[in-house]
Amino acid sequence: MSETNSLIQIKGLRDGLLVSLDDAPWEDQRVALLARVDRQPAFFQGARLALDVASQVLRVNELVELRDRLSERGISLWAVISESPTTEKTAQLLGLATRISKPRPEENRQYAVEDLGEETALFLNRTLRSGTRIEFSGHVVVMGDVNPGAEIIAEGNVIVWGRLRGMVHAGAKGNRNAVICALDLSPTQLRIAEEVSAVLRPRENPEPEIARINKDGKLQAELWSPG
Repeated sequence: MSETNSLIQIKGLRDGLLVSLDDAPWEDQRVALLARVDRQPAFFQGARLALDVASQVLRVNELVELRDRLSERGISLWAVISESPTTEKTAQLLGLATRISKPRPEENRQYAVEDLGEETALFLNRTLRSGTRIEFSGHVVVMGDVNPGAEIIAEGNVIVWGRLRGMVHAGAKGNRNAVICALDLSPTQLRIAEEVSAVLRPRENPEPEIARINKDGKLQAELWSPG
């Protein structure tokens, strides 16, 4: 499993997920990517995926085959980034983007959170409905609501750009510096590392809040302000 994971790096983008592949043979990379998707179907379901294949030279049939396999799993391949002119032309022939936009700096600063740097983040551009359970080894960013009955368990931070009504556990492997942020923080339960919060009731006029472990070792929420 560790060998397979080493071929793939996943980062969150404004427009979906960016999957960067190693310089291993294409068949190894293709198999590794699909195996990763099949191990974590809830992470990828409905995702828009941009693929960075570095200098890999890919033909039409190879990209079509991968696009079809991803589509069968509910994933939309929308961009292929490559240093190879052949691969770039192949992607363009298939109607795929060959450039991806990054958020403007002011968008990143609208609410101040820790820079993710080279760490892995899972970007989910949808609402998580009751019965959905997301587990991820890095940070999780949700552009939507987390409904009652939905769960997120992350080893890093959890950012919800919407209403958080479900259960969230950040710092799941004991990281007490992890944080949970939401535009409307009214979860059934919050956990950071081993600390658990009481239920936070919905407010009439909710404001963005950030939950973290304070200097007294207790989990508390406070206003999440630009900074």
